[in-house]
Amino acid sequence: MARKKGQRISYVLPLASSPGGHRLGVNGLAFDHQNSILYTGGRDGVICAWDVDIDAPQATTASFRKQVQAHTHWVNDIVSVSNSQGLVSCSSDGTVKLWRPFSQESTAPSTIGSHSDFIKCLATPDAQSNWVASGGLDHRICLWDLNGGGKALEINVGRDYNVTKGSIYALQSTGPLLASGGPEGVVRLWDAKSGKSITKFVGHTDNVRDILISHDQDTVLSASSDQTIKVWSVTAGRCLHTLTMHNDSVWCMYSDDPNLAVFYSGDKSGLVAKTDTRRATEIEEGVSVALCQDNHGIAKIVTAGDSIWTATSSSSVNRWDDVDTTLDIETPPATPRDERSPSVVSNHDLDHNEASEDSAQTNGLKPARIPQSALLLLASTAIHPGARRSSSRLATVSLTNLRKASEAIIAHSLNIILPLRPQPAETIHGQHGLIKHHMLNDRKRVLTLDTAGEVVLWDLLECVPIKSFGRRHLEEVVPEVNTTDSVANWCTVDTKTGTITVQLQENYCFDAELYADQIDTPDKADFRVDQRINLGKWVLRNLFASLLEEEIERDTVYRRDLQRRPNPRSPGLRANAPASIELPHPLIHLPDPSADAEPTPKAADGPANNLHIGGLHIGAVSPGRPVSASVTSDAPSLGSSLEATARSHTSLASSSAEAASDYFSAKQSKDESGSTSDEKESKAVATPGGTITTPVPTSPTEEKKKSGLFGMKFPMGFPKKAARQSTETKREVKPEELISDSGSSRSSCKEDKVMVEDNFYTVVQRIRAEYDEHYATKPDQPLLTAITPSLSIETPVLHPPPHTLVIIQEDDPASGGLLDQYRGEISKLGKEADTLEKIAPTWLGELLLKNQIPLKETVKVSFILLPFENSLPSIASVDGNARLNANRMLRAKKILAYLKPEEYLELYCQGQKVDPNMTLATLRAHVWRTAGDVVLYYKSNGKKSLTLPHPADVPTLEESGETTGVGR
Repeated sequence: MARKKGQRISYVLPLASSPGGHRLGVNGLAFDHQNSILYTGGRDGVICAWDVDIDAPQATTASFRKQVQAHTHWVNDIVSVSNSQGLVSCSSDGTVKLWRPFSQESTAPSTIGSHSDFIKCLATPDAQSNWVASGGLDHRICLWDLNGGGKALEINVGRDYNVTKGSIYALQSTGPLLASGGPEGVVRLWDAKSGKSITKFVGHTDNVRDILISHDQDTVLSASSDQTIKVWSVTAGRCLHTLTMHNDSVWCMYSDDPNLAVFYSGDKSGLVAKTDTRRATEIEEGVSVALCQDNHGIAKIVTAGDSIWTATSSSSVNRWDDVDTTLDIETPPATPRDERSPSVVSNHDLDHNEASEDSAQTNGLKPARIPQSALLLLASTAIHPGARRSSSRLATVSLTNLRKASEAIIAHSLNIILPLRPQPAETIHGQHGLIKHHMLNDRKRVLTLDTAGEVVLWDLLECVPIKSFGRRHLEEVVPEVNTTDSVANWCTVDTKTGTITVQLQENYCFDAELYADQIDTPDKADFRVDQRINLGKWVLRNLFASLLEEEIERDTVYRRDLQRRPNPRSPGLRANAPASIELPHPLIHLPDPSADAEPTPKAADGPANNLHIGGLHIGAVSPGRPVSASVTSDAPSLGSSLEATARSHTSLASSSAEAASDYFSAKQSKDESGSTSDEKESKAVATPGGTITTPVPTSPTEEKKKSGLFGMKFPMGFPKKAARQSTETKREVKPEELISDSGSSRSSCKEDKVMVEDNFYTVVQRIRAEYDEHYATKPDQPLLTAITPSLSIETPVLHPPPHTLVIIQEDDPASGGLLDQYRGEISKLGKEADTLEKIAPTWLGELLLKNQIPLKETVKVSFILLPFENSLPSIASVDGNARLNANRMLRAKKILAYLKPEEYLELYCQGQKVDPNMTLATLRAHVWRTAGDVVLYYKSNGKKSLTLPHPADVPTLEESGETTGVGR
């Protein structure tokens, strides 16, 4: 059987419904100028589209358009491609995905590439390019074909260039030039066609966070966590300028100017600066304006019309009004000495026009001048723009007055910078997402904390919130709701995308059990005493309820159609068989045995002699003898079932041979007992849905182990009790099987083998093969269903919300992460049965259709049982050994041999009285809490007088022989 890569099933607990928006911070922004759509990518793995009318006379509010859950981890960057018809996103889940929001075929993003670690950035040279580049923490830069061609180029920075800190945090491309940066503080230039290194720029002292390249590919800007922006010349191969207008780590830049003369920059403190060097002879002489101050660090900037959009760690996105940097700059305020000092030109004459501009600024909507308080120095040695303007205007004034103006600028530079826009013009509000969680000991409830500070208790089984504790610390609420239960781990929970995602894997999702009296169900009277419920099985059965209903309906249709097919009345003779057959002359010339000729080769697995049919030897057209079925479980053998299925898909015989084979049947050989092979097969094959019990020989050692509750070490006369019967069937893991094309034994020829897929449909094929075989051999018997789902007593009915999301993922060895194979709401699983049959794992099909789970060894806990203060006889053997072991789910009252503890006995551990309903696992975890065997003491509770026997009257272990259910 061709096994798939490891698969896991996840389900996402739905939050309160909302029209749209992010639950966690926003990392990526992209604007579609052609369709006026703003795209946002968030840490919740969601990509949202917003309609923005930038051509309206007055700015309008952005409206929600659509969103898609593109990733299972943070979206770190997005870029618009294919003339705004596609959007590429990269994520910490290690995948690069392409979403075509205008496509009518599919709304889900498709994976076009992957890395083996977090992917931090994307770059594409232009809107018409057919490739996109991605950089990740795996030290690799990869170029991906947007038309589905896969990886076009790979640059391994760490391996090929011996770079220890080779992670890629910044990436930019223009034409064939590709630039990258990372924690080594070096900007590297690459040839995007060959992948070869062009040059590198060394100068930053911290992580390079963003890069811009001019259209002529001669100027490169790099922003770094060292609080600087450097200007590099590709031609000169060196740094031309270092800009220091930020006082914190510079995280991002944006520019739509071909020459990068105007660009925006955002830093960790939330400051956004706009820099304009178009009218400056030197870049330090340009104008840099503190445009706005956000409450969080700026992760991304994009402009649209007269507005700029900023993305931060908040789930909201802000729009700010842009500023015209070509406006005049406000004159610095005059000092008292200026007012006292004479001048050649009067201050009134110099400031006459400025007063008029101030009046215009007061009455107008837009400022007529840029205030001094919003100006930033581009470099430590740069002259303040206001000083340069004053100097030019005071050219006819004495040098003393010029020096005074400079002093005023210096005095002003000590003041606090006031951003030009104190408030955003618009905010696209996000939602509250989950940022922290704590799994409780019962493994069925979890506490969460959201971005608003609210603590909520959730039910992982019903997929709904239970209770809200308001705005409190999560650690304070945990002791209030936690229990002392110790339940095996059956799932993993994370809130990295702002919601509760529960992941289930085959190797451990069936490990946890709870007693039926520990769950909240309407009617507990139907449960057996001390019945246990498997949590993983319970959840999966209810999540895929609609899929199971669809499969049962399809099964009914298949059996009905099968019974309508014509079937021979006799296994050896068809209904319209002729009375006689005229055999033609042999078509094959048999050579003379004495002639020199090679012997005719025989089939590898064929019979040694020709088969006998009607007293004639016809070896060329007779089918092989069928293999007798051997039953090892409650269903017909897998081999015979899959062979029948394989025969329906492949055929090596010609059409004439097929017509002949309709008449002939295999010879029924007899064994020594006189019964034919067909008779033996009919005895072995059971009606689908039936049960065949095969006695299994038991060794004397196993018989001895079953003779007592404590492995024949409890001499006290406890009553015998029948073992509890379970309707659950545990399957055995079967090896890979290759099914032969014919009905005979498996052939070693590769062309005769059919590879069986390892998916949900494999289980469906097995069941249908059983129907085909049963109907072919016993057409007169009713064809009962072979689908045996779990009963409601094993998996009580749950009612998860219909929009609960189910995700099927597959391990990706290349990226070391997971690849999404399917996403869908549980209410739609039945309608998508065809897709799920191809994608869902086999173990899910066996659970839903056959009520089978993987067989695993029972986890046991060792303990020592001693009388409390020697008040009762010891159960130790002759050698003094009182060490026992039992299933970790065994309750304390079972250790007391099914006697009511409140009437006879009590158990103590570490001096603490043991609750009768406490399991051994809980005892070890919360009471014993040390290494080694758990030591338990039993004593009489005094409610019933017990006559202690004389030591000589205490029976030995061999004399006891009571069955109690606990083994060594």
